[in-house]
Amino acid sequence: MRINALKIIFLFFISYPVCSQVHEEVSPPDYIKSIVFKGPTEDQFPVVQIGESINLEFDDLTASEQDFYYKIVHCNYDWQSSSLLKSQYLRGVDNQRIINYGNSYNTLQPYSNYKLTIPNNAVSLKVSGNYILEIYNSSDELQFSRRFVVYKDMVNVGGTVKRSRDFDFLNEKQVVQFTINAGNTQLINPKKEVKIAIVQNYHWPTALYDVPPQFTIGSELVYKYDYETSFFGGNEFLYFDTKDLRAPSSEIARIEIEDLYQHYLFSDRLRYDIPYTYFPDINGDYIIRTLQGDDDSREAEYTNIHFSLPYNEVLRLDNVYVFGKFNNYALTEENKLTYNEDNGMMEGSIELKQGFYNYKYIVQKEDGLIDLNTVSGNFHFSENNYLILVYYRNFGDLYDSIIGVGSANSRNITN
Repeated sequence: MRINALKIIFLFFISYPVCSQVHEEVSPPDYIKSIVFKGPTEDQFPVVQIGESINLEFDDLTASEQDFYYKIVHCNYDWQSSSLLKSQYLRGVDNQRIINYGNSYNTLQPYSNYKLTIPNNAVSLKVSGNYILEIYNSSDELQFSRRFVVYKDMVNVGGTVKRSRDFDFLNEKQVVQFTINAGNTQLINPKKEVKIAIVQNYHWPTALYDVPPQFTIGSELVYKYDYETSFFGGNEFLYFDTKDLRAPSSEIARIEIEDLYQHYLFSDRLRYDIPYTYFPDINGDYIIRTLQGDDDSREAEYTNIHFSLPYNEVLRLDNVYVFGKFNNYALTEENKLTYNEDNGMMEGSIELKQGFYNYKYIVQKEDGLIDLNTVSGNFHFSENNYLILVYYRNFGDLYDSIIGVGSANSRNITN
């Protein structure tokens, strides 16, 4: 009887596999700041080939030199955990302590700076695909997580950005059209074996997934859609630069010194009804840098940045946030604006490390929906970068590999 019961339990688990977890990026606690996560390029989203390095850096404002550990999770194209065992996608072992760290010096705000590079002596990656890097404290509590992708260069991806043909969004949307040239890579049933993801400015919440090829020409998959691969253009990001603590600039109205430096930006304005003007940005990203020292990681100061935006009936009673890569586009109390009855302005302040920052204002409506462009407007001329990821799973494979990466930029948008 006992053997039969064990057989039943075994068959139950075979028939009903454990549901995969969808991995969203987890925001850090208040004391962890300035998370910089990149590959060989300056873009703060690592897109690397197997063997290339990815680098993580962050600050702990408690300055207590506490221990942090990292874990690596392999995911399928939809960011659910894959079926692979760790030994199948890792060479070595993770759950290792981050040993490269040091305290800040000559700063009003003390902090401990941590650095991690993968691959390292303890672990490296075996296969391509989506990955999540998780950081834990010594109590095994998840502190934050970040996505990255690893690919094999097996197919060629060529993309362009077109103006929308939808007359309702003719001046507001951009359409990404691209082709995948398989070359010598044999794709037996591409409509089932190949999946794609298109990401605008590395902002995953607006990514488009799993659009099938429109048609094929020999070994080439063609995606020339007008609607299925379209994105709102948005507007160029606003910016400020605090690399020099004591110098006001075209963005900084005044500087005060308290426990920390206080940088007051000039008041911004709503741009949805103002004609589009091009000026270079870094698509929401930020760069840590300081003129007050030689080591940006440990000598850069933290300052309070003060933002202000005039209240307008367009905002109604919705929540308004300062939005950017500096906090991974999260909506938190720290970057939420509050209404000042004395001057009619929406105001807020955020403690940020010295550097060059992109930001914009976004609105969360009463029903919880997020409108990225109520304040800044949508323009088809806006400069945006698009990442195109090509996933492949052959019959019998246990995971989605990434066999190609492409990019397109709307700077040279065409009709």
